[in-house]
Amino acid sequence: MSASRQHPVISMVAGETSGDMLAARLLSGLRPRLPDSLMHGIGGPRMAEYGFVNDWPMEKLSVRGLFEVLAHYREISGIRNQLRERLLAERPDVFIGVDAPDFNLGLETDLREAGIPTMHYISPSIWAWRGGRIKKIKKAVSHMLVVFPFEEAIYQQAGIPATYVGHPLAQVIPEQVDVQGARQELGLDPRFPVIAMLPGSRMSEIKYNTTAFIGAARLLMQREPNLQILVPMAGQKQREYFIRLLVENKLDDVPLIVTDGKSHTCIAAADAVMVASGTATLEVALYKKPMVIAYKMMEASWQILRHMGYQPWVGLPNILEQRFIVPELLQSAATPQALADALWTQLTDDANRAHLTERFSAMHASLLRDSANVTAEAVMKVIAQSR
Repeated sequence: MSASRQHPVISMVAGETSGDMLAARLLSGLRPRLPDSLMHGIGGPRMAEYGFVNDWPMEKLSVRGLFEVLAHYREISGIRNQLRERLLAERPDVFIGVDAPDFNLGLETDLREAGIPTMHYISPSIWAWRGGRIKKIKKAVSHMLVVFPFEEAIYQQAGIPATYVGHPLAQVIPEQVDVQGARQELGLDPRFPVIAMLPGSRMSEIKYNTTAFIGAARLLMQREPNLQILVPMAGQKQREYFIRLLVENKLDDVPLIVTDGKSHTCIAAADAVMVASGTATLEVALYKKPMVIAYKMMEASWQILRHMGYQPWVGLPNILEQRFIVPELLQSAATPQALADALWTQLTDDANRAHLTERFSAMHASLLRDSANVTAEAVMKVIAQSR
């Protein structure tokens, strides 16, 4: 049993780039408390900086969309089964699933039934869609770590221990943005406007969003020939695939500044941002930037998912504000022309920019906590209870 070990063992699973960032923030608070503990599972390069050992590459789980997941189901299911058997034999002091609910909740259920404490970091969006999952969560999760203030009460009312830890991004991203410093770092011309385009970090997101995003960039260049267009890529595979799509769709004539990583620098440097729905929308809001939220996926997946939502919004800034504070263009609505028109308004409307800066500053303040230490303390309490 875990009590016989000198140092606690912690297992974690993060399934994508945003999860890697969130988990790394947790580890930055946890590793100083447990310098000699084994921390392993599935994660990314930021987690590895804190001595996290990857049993499988995180990219194996970075698939989005119902039918896209089905195509990789056998491999993903095999990884989960192998990890489950390993953890049941090892009996870590705690398992922490970081987002990736479709992968983690089933694994957490099996581990918890075997007496292994389980935590889940970042609530599934039960307040937006598939609210019935809270019953599954209650079976799966010993303690939930939530990142939005309103979520704590939802879980406590359901009898699930929960701690509001703030959103790590609110601490990582400065409240005052150094726009000129970011532009200098990227070698941009200070005389001309800058937009950033973030089509997503998953390969499936790049596949479905690239043509519309860069088609919109081409149209914007017709209005402002000196426009500087930044496109950060999460990794080499994503960059190579993105470049290939540009060539295949005859969009490689659009002058882009494609960066390896540096998404935060690109957002900081931008006057306006086009961003795929997901955690990146919150990043853009915390940088106080006007934005257009857009998303495309396999049509069959879209037809199913669009009927499952409880709210009219998909972007986190709009959900937190409970209104369309920034435009959302999804699936067939996300045409190059519609995206270009919407982003042009975000780029040129000064009154809108001032309003968004005010609202996003308030949002930043509401999400700001010492998340690294608050999450680490919650984990340490669960470990102490299990030993």
